[in-house]
Amino acid sequence: MKKVEAIIRPEKLDDVKKALADKGFIGLNIVGVTGRGVQKGIVHAGRAGQAYSVDMLPKVKLETVVADKDADEVIDIIQQAAWTGNIGDGKIFVSPIEQAVRVRTGERGDVAV
Repeated sequence: MKKVEAIIRPEKLDDVKKALADKGFIGLNIVGVTGRGVQKGIVHAGRAGQAYSVDMLPKVKLETVVADKDADEVIDIIQQAAWTGNIGDGKIFVSPIEQAVRVRTGERGDVAV
């Protein structure tokens, strides 16, 4: 099993959820996060033309656990649905998951996902 974590633009969340659901990947968790990367924030024109910068931007972290065989497909779906072509589109991280247990039934492994 693999855990796929994606940090994406908040306005792309619905597109990503729909794209995943359309391919049968329903289970996921969403957390609002604040962070920065290569983009290093943005500069706004404030009152009276004074510029101010915001170095931590709101993003959304999407997490899902999938079978090893599905990981590349899920990554591709997220990347395509979250893409705008602009800096700040996000990152995708993949980690191995040693075990999953469904609390209600005690099922373990891929069937628990």
